[in-house]
Amino acid sequence: MFSALSRFFTIISVAFIAAFSVLSLWGSQWAIAAGIFVLAIPLVYAYINLARLRKCILADTVENMPLPSGFWEEVFFRLQRLVRNLKQRIRSIEQQHDHFIEAFQASPNGIVMLDESDQIEWCNSIAERFFGLIFKRDVMQRINFLIRRPEFIQYLHKRLFEEPLLLERMGPDGNLSLMLQAFPFGQNRHLLLIQDITDLQKADAMRRDFVANVSHEMRTPITVLMGFLETVQSLDLKKDQQDQYFDMMMSQAQRMKSLVEDLLTLANLESNALPATNTVIKVETLMALLKNDAEALSSGKHTFKFDVQSPLNILGDEREVLSAFSNLVSNAIRYTPDAGSIQVSWDVNVLGQGEFSVTDTGPGIASEHLSRLTERFYRVDRSRSRDTGGTGLGLAIVKHIASRHQAQLVIESTPGRGSKFLLRFPKDRVEA
Repeated sequence: MFSALSRFFTIISVAFIAAFSVLSLWGSQWAIAAGIFVLAIPLVYAYINLARLRKCILADTVENMPLPSGFWEEVFFRLQRLVRNLKQRIRSIEQQHDHFIEAFQASPNGIVMLDESDQIEWCNSIAERFFGLIFKRDVMQRINFLIRRPEFIQYLHKRLFEEPLLLERMGPDGNLSLMLQAFPFGQNRHLLLIQDITDLQKADAMRRDFVANVSHEMRTPITVLMGFLETVQSLDLKKDQQDQYFDMMMSQAQRMKSLVEDLLTLANLESNALPATNTVIKVETLMALLKNDAEALSSGKHTFKFDVQSPLNILGDEREVLSAFSNLVSNAIRYTPDAGSIQVSWDVNVLGQGEFSVTDTGPGIASEHLSRLTERFYRVDRSRSRDTGGTGLGLAIVKHIASRHQAQLVIESTPGRGSKFLLRFPKDRVEA
């Protein structure tokens, strides 16, 4: 302040001195003109600097403009520092805003921000996919105009947001189940959080079906056992009759034992999502074990051909791979009529993938059943499966073992001409 006043008085003094000097030489009119000229110089300089400042403000380059000299240098310097600080704060706020948007976009849940009139202020890409929204098109539109489900409109109208709302048959294909809940924030605004619970509902349905199926599968042999026991206890049977009933009871007990063992195997596989180990498994040893078990199960009723066409071995968990191979072979035996033939082979294709296949001459499977064969307890012919001792879990076990070994289960079947079950292992699972 003191420096500015000093400059002002200096200019006034110079103007008076100039005017007095001209007055003594040329008269009063020239003296007045000289004083005005001297006073106009700083005004012109100020106008020039203000014009430069206006130009830089319009171009948003204030912080980069060259500094003038004199009094205006300090003014421009302070103005530049103020603009730089403001822009730095704005950039910092924009970065924080971008980080929040990125975090919301990365969320696996849908997020919709509504104002006090339930108009969409912002939504992430997940919410767009769930509800078929397009943010740039639908921003500031009332959400109940875009989502016309009656239960959702009623949920917004009642304003009872303590409990979530379940919306089924949502998404582009109408196959999603969404759990939605509104949370108040700010000034009468609401945040909609939408979670995709389709897999949870499928898992819950599978759990209910699984419990029902297990109960049904266990009830049959238990009922038979109890009936046989009551018969043996209440009737005076001959020795051969007792032996016959005991054999039947043993068969039912063995069936329950197989069912429990398969359930435990399946539970262990489902609880372990990690890839299988890379232990070298000798294919020739596996084939020998499979051949012995197959001949024992068939009791001479079928013709077998076991063929190892490649010397390369498998990398994986030997117990699991043997279980998968054994399930495929035993299924072929159970469903192939007497005098039928079964071919089991191991080979490595031109892509370096290992292929284990089981081909039978059984009755074949209709195409509508093929996609469901790996479901737990799914049977094409329930009565025949029970008669042959199947639990309905074999192919489900094979599917999980294949997944742990990054393998693919391929099923080919033609009614009346037999079936082929092929496990294709990736190149990384074949011994180099």
